[in-house]
Amino acid sequence: MARAARRCLVLGLDGATFDLLDPLMEAGDLPFLKSLAAEHRARLNSVFPPKTIPAWYSFATGQDPGELGIFGFTEPDGGPGKSRIVQTFRPAEAVWDRLSRQGVRVGVLNFPLRAGYPLNGFVVPGMLSDRPTTYPETLRGDLEHALGEPYLPELPAYRESERGPWLDLATRGAGQHGAAAEFLIGQFQPDFLFVLFRETDRVQHQHWAELQGPVSRIPAELRKFYRAVDAACARVDAAFRAQGGSTTTLVVSDHGHGAARADFFTNRWLEQEGYLVFHDGAGKGLRRNALSTLLIASDRLGLGARVIRPLADKLRGSAGRELVGRLVAGESSFESMAGQIDWDKTVAFSYPVPEGIYLNRYNPSLTAERKDAVTAEIRQKLEAYRDAQIEVMDPRSIYQGSNLSQAPALLLRIDSLATESRMDFSYPRPMLRKRPEYFYGSGVHRMDGVFLLRSDEPLPHALPGTLSLLDVAPTILEVMGLPVPTTMHGRSALSPAGQAA
Repeated sequence: MARAARRCLVLGLDGATFDLLDPLMEAGDLPFLKSLAAEHRARLNSVFPPKTIPAWYSFATGQDPGELGIFGFTEPDGGPGKSRIVQTFRPAEAVWDRLSRQGVRVGVLNFPLRAGYPLNGFVVPGMLSDRPTTYPETLRGDLEHALGEPYLPELPAYRESERGPWLDLATRGAGQHGAAAEFLIGQFQPDFLFVLFRETDRVQHQHWAELQGPVSRIPAELRKFYRAVDAACARVDAAFRAQGGSTTTLVVSDHGHGAARADFFTNRWLEQEGYLVFHDGAGKGLRRNALSTLLIASDRLGLGARVIRPLADKLRGSAGRELVGRLVAGESSFESMAGQIDWDKTVAFSYPVPEGIYLNRYNPSLTAERKDAVTAEIRQKLEAYRDAQIEVMDPRSIYQGSNLSQAPALLLRIDSLATESRMDFSYPRPMLRKRPEYFYGSGVHRMDGVFLLRSDEPLPHALPGTLSLLDVAPTILEVMGLPVPTTMHGRSALSPAGQAA
C-alpha cells in the first residue's frame, strides 16, 4: 500500500498543563517539548467535566459529552447506586477510524479502551483493564517479546510507603511507551499514530504539592520522571519521522492540572437540605464521622506524616484492607449507602458523575412540574452557598449534542475546580475546606490543557492562542488532507473557516 502524502503523530500527555511544563522547559528538563513550544503552542480548553474518559473520547471523535452521552468514568447501570465503567465512545467514530476507512495506516497505543478492534493498522488499549485484547490479537505477545517485559497499561494504586518504587515504575512506564511505539512504528509503518502517556496525570494527582513550587525545589525523582517523558516523546517522534514523508507532530492533553484545595460532599449537602433522605436511623455513619473528624484534626496538628499517612496506606488498595477500613470506620461510598437511602422520599442525589446532581426517577411524587421547580431551587441555593463559589450549569446549555438521557440535571464547577466534588459520605459536613492529602492526593483536574504543533509544511496562518479540545480531530483531518465532517463540533486550527464534508 502506498504511503500517505501527509503523516501525523499525536502524543497525548494526560493532564499536562503549561503551569508545570513551562518552568520545566525553562530549567532544561524538557528539551523536546520546548522545541515544539517554540514553533506553535496554544492553550487547549477541555470539555466539562474535564475527566479522562469524556475528554479523551471527545478528543478522538470531535464530539462533546452531550453528543456521546458520556459524562464521566462511569454511567448508570440498573437501579440506584449501580453503575458501570463507560463501555465505548461508539457509535461515534474516532478520527483514526475515519482515516482507516480512507486507506490510511493507523496506530493507537495506550488509548483508554476495553479492547482493540479491527482497523487498517493496530490498537493497543490501555487503562480500562489489566490485559485488554489488542488488534491484531497476537500483537501483545509480539510487543512484550520485543520489550522483554509485560506491557504496563496503568500504574497501580499509590501508597506513600511505596513512593520510591511507584515513581520508578511511572518513569519506567513512560520509557516503555516510547520503546513500544518505536517497535510498532517499525512493524506497521503507520501514517497516523496516537500514543498516550497516562503516567503524567497519575503523578500529578499524588504529587502536585511538590510540583507547583520553584523547579529547584521539585524532588529529583519527579524531575527524572518528566525528563523520561520528554525523552520518550522525542524517541517516538524521531522513529515516526524516520519513515519519511511530510510530517506533523501534535502534543495534546485532555485537561490541565492544579492544586486541590478543598472537597465538597454533594450528597451531604443534599441530605442537609432535605433533598436526599435516609431511612429512619440509617445514614448517620457515627463511626465514620468520628474517625474522619479525628483524622482531619490530627492532620492539622501536624501528625499527618507520622501517623495519618501510614494509616491511610494500610486502609488503601487491597480488598482485605478495604474490609478492615469498613469494619473500623463504617461504610462511606455511595454504592454501599444506597440501600439505606429512602428512594420514595429522596428527590435528588449525586451519582455516578461526582460533578453532577441527578433527579430521582424512583420517587413516585416527582412529577415533571416538580422536577423543574426542584432543579431551579437547588440551583438557587448552590449559587448562594457561602463557603464556596459554585457555578451551576444546565447540560443543555453547555453541550452541542443532545444525547442527554443519562446526563445529570445539573453540573457543578466549584471554586474554578480547585474544590473537588465528591459523592461519598466520608465527612459529616458538606465542605471540607482543607483537603487531606493523605487520602486524595494534592492535585486535581483543570480546564486548561496544552497544544503544541510542529509541521514540515508552512502553516497558512498563526495558530489561535486558545483552542478547544474539540478542534483537535478536525485539525488532524486537515493535516492528513481529508475533509472535516459536519458531525464534528470543533474546527481545524489550520483553517479559520473550518471545513465541511
